[in-house]
Amino acid sequence: MKQAKDIEVTIIGGGLVGSLCACILGNKGVRVKLHEFRDDPRDQFFVAGRSINLALSARGRSALRMAGLEEEVIDRHAIPMRGRMLHDIQGRTTVVPYDKQGRCIYSVGRRFLNEMLLTAAEKNSNVEVHFKSKFLDCDLKSGKYKVRSVDGETKEESSDLLIGCDGAFSGVRRQMLKMPRFNYSQTYIESGYLELCIPATDDGEFVIPENYLHIWPRHNFMMIALPNQDRSFTVTLFMPFDMFEQIKTPELLIKFFEEHFKDAIPLIGREKLITDFFKIPPSSLVSIKCNPHHVEDKVLLLGDAAHAVVPFFGQGMNGGFEDCEILADLLDAYSYDLKKVLPAYTEKRQKDAEAVCDLSMYNYLEMRHLVTSKSFLLRKKVDNFLNTIFPETWVPLYTMVTFSKLRYSHCILRKEMQDKILVTLMWSAAVILLSIFIALFTRIYV
Repeated sequence: MKQAKDIEVTIIGGGLVGSLCACILGNKGVRVKLHEFRDDPRDQFFVAGRSINLALSARGRSALRMAGLEEEVIDRHAIPMRGRMLHDIQGRTTVVPYDKQGRCIYSVGRRFLNEMLLTAAEKNSNVEVHFKSKFLDCDLKSGKYKVRSVDGETKEESSDLLIGCDGAFSGVRRQMLKMPRFNYSQTYIESGYLELCIPATDDGEFVIPENYLHIWPRHNFMMIALPNQDRSFTVTLFMPFDMFEQIKTPELLIKFFEEHFKDAIPLIGREKLITDFFKIPPSSLVSIKCNPHHVEDKVLLLGDAAHAVVPFFGQGMNGGFEDCEILADLLDAYSYDLKKVLPAYTEKRQKDAEAVCDLSMYNYLEMRHLVTSKSFLLRKKVDNFLNTIFPETWVPLYTMVTFSKLRYSHCILRKEMQDKILVTLMWSAAVILLSIFIALFTRIYV
């Protein structure tokens, strides 16, 4: 029977999932090498790349708790968001609470969280962290891999397990594509995203209510804003690329915002809006699925490398963190026997990985379009009403995904079941009303 100290793990990618995985495994006594091709972000004034704010919820908190880091994140940096605040085109706002019990999600800065996790990993005596160390390739059968160090030297190393946490464009997954019967798909949505900012007031306060995720839904495009510790809001505009391409001048930009987001112009500031909008081009959004997530007992994919999602359900980080927790649990359950752990991981996680991709796509439609419809708001009220009467058996989809650890695939199955019940109830109610009408009509005219 193996113990944690008997295996050595190499993690490729020092982002959120890779650094948390290093913390969790290191805490268990596993010897870990973490390779990150970028510079140490803690040494950088500005870090290029994604900076969409993160929405931390139950799954991510559970994994941070396993690493002993949940309290530090929640107490030091997280801002609670208790619901969505919808901004209509006239500037009116509507609050849609996330949860009737008052539970909330938390806005967390990506850079802060990544730096905190890297610091925690480095403090662990079982973890080695190597920056400017680029993964080149690997032998999927033997576990040998090559990295290029900062001085240009190529090194061949080996470990008992190679874990790819290197994101949507994973180099480790690229090696797995050479395998027979490895399934892979990617889907780019028609929209890109551009980041803007609502600064704090001159007094250093929030300019709009801070305990909400603000949404400006406009059917086929939308804008969202999440609060930051410095009292600013990170604003993200999601819009089809062809619409971005039509806005070529400051005049067209202001005209577009006056038509669709008029109330946001004074919040952002006219000049700042122009500067930020034209500073960098919009980025693309991709959803990725693959199967299996492992190769024999040597290679495993976690996080975006296994299941990149579009960022509309706030489950990219949370799902990736949950991957780490599930791996740790399986290592314990199978006494670190990797020949059992890795197949069990794919068996347990693959359907859920595909499900979270599908859920994120669905929420893209909900956030930009459905939230503007009266039928959607009515469905929310019906869901909450039925949840009050049957709290154990009727649970809204958002609650299942965000405030529980129910498997993603089971969340979808349960929603489909609840949808069928609602349709049946609606038809039954319609039949009853029609019967009453016919009975009354008959009494009057017979």
